[in-house]
Amino acid sequence: MPNKSRKDSQGICFLGKINFSDFIKHHVGTKRGNLVDIDTNKKVGEHDGFWFYTIGQRRGIGLSGGPWYVAKKDSAKNIVYISNKYDLAKKDRNKFIVSHFNWFNGAKKYMFSKNLGVKIRHGEQFYGCSLQFDQSKKRGFVELSGQDQGIASGQFAVFYDDSTCLGSGIID
Repeated sequence: MPNKSRKDSQGICFLGKINFSDFIKHHVGTKRGNLVDIDTNKKVGEHDGFWFYTIGQRRGIGLSGGPWYVAKKDSAKNIVYISNKYDLAKKDRNKFIVSHFNWFNGAKKYMFSKNLGVKIRHGEQFYGCSLQFDQSKKRGFVELSGQDQGIASGQFAVFYDDSTCLGSGIID
């Protein structure tokens, strides 16, 4: 690929020098919502859309009295919950729910497996995991063999059987 030697980035590296927020704003737009202190449940500011934020993010919140971190998002209500307690925003987790599966070549047989591998986000970390599928709700319950501090709604979980990619789902 032409970008193979390019420095790692947190942006949309495959699109070139396009600002992430500008890209999202162009394609999704803006919608005013509340920034809420998760500890007091009080509104402390406003934002232009929950889709501009990721769990654990510190940059770009723009409030005094921080540093502030994104601790949680409510996409249905367009609320971004923030905290100035780093340990709350970066809390280790090992369980999450996944939906909107995309399986390859009959890989559904693994939906009740305790011996899968999973990658979360774009990171290099692999975890062992178990996956229990709830057919009625078309979602799965994942339990990792370790802790991950960056599990966030909207990210992908990609499942493996050894080195064979079975498919993916979106973290709820």
